[in-house]
Amino acid sequence: MSEKSVKLKKMPIVQHLVELRSALLRSVIAIVIFFLMLFPFANEIYTFIAAPIVQAIPGSNLIAIGVISPFLTPLKMSLILAVYIAMPYLLYQIWIFAAPALYRHEKKLILPLVVSSALLFYTGLLFSFYIVFPVIFNFLSTVGPSSVDFAPDIQYYLDFIIKVSFAFGVAFEVPIATILLIMFGVTTAEKLKKNRAYIIIGSFVLGMILTPPDIISQFLIAIPMWLLFEAGLIFSAFFKVRINNKTPTSDDNKTKANDWADDEHNAMMDKIESEMNNKNDSDK
Repeated sequence: MSEKSVKLKKMPIVQHLVELRSALLRSVIAIVIFFLMLFPFANEIYTFIAAPIVQAIPGSNLIAIGVISPFLTPLKMSLILAVYIAMPYLLYQIWIFAAPALYRHEKKLILPLVVSSALLFYTGLLFSFYIVFPVIFNFLSTVGPSSVDFAPDIQYYLDFIIKVSFAFGVAFEVPIATILLIMFGVTTAEKLKKNRAYIIIGSFVLGMILTPPDIISQFLIAIPMWLLFEAGLIFSAFFKVRINNKTPTSDDNKTKANDWADDEHNAMMDKIESEMNNKNDSDK
């Protein structure tokens, strides 16, 4: 094998590693920039985040058990919020990194999917903050013994808020996950409709894991996940499904300067798909 051919085979791996490093570096820089902007207002931000539980226990406040918790907890809150604010850019970096594995018509979906993913993620955060948390904290403040004062530690409260809000943000990405699974041929809309009952049960099981042990909170996450799954099935009809062993179209074969979607790349993608399908058939 010639040195040139070895170099050509190694270059894609090197390019992927360079792109991964660049994507991670850009993501970290974006988070740091937002963090520096939010840090001066860390205490005000935490006061706003603590509003749901303070309203559930009028006349009481959160407590700080750790010596440096009053400083570190708002600092951590600012960092998490910086990640949330930078989420559209982080999602865009993920899609850009995955772009070499996509055909041209699939790359055109990057921007719409990034925008819709970010909107759904933020919708999940707002839903958890304004609807779920008041219900949870009102429930928790009434179930304990009367001799016990309900005054959570600020660090434990922050950890709970981060866990549940992030879970709702990810759960609201169900339509995107459904569309991608159908678009890339992992499954079909017909199969998902056939297994709808299992998906509904899975939504309630996930709700049971992510929320306190009361049926209201479980419904608050299970019902939206089920409805978003149905929305994903509906909107998946508007997306082109990748066909295995497909012959690249003229649109796929068009080349541009500095574009990944060239003839050799598309042919390589088709060959990989064909080999994987043949292997799966032989295993069966």
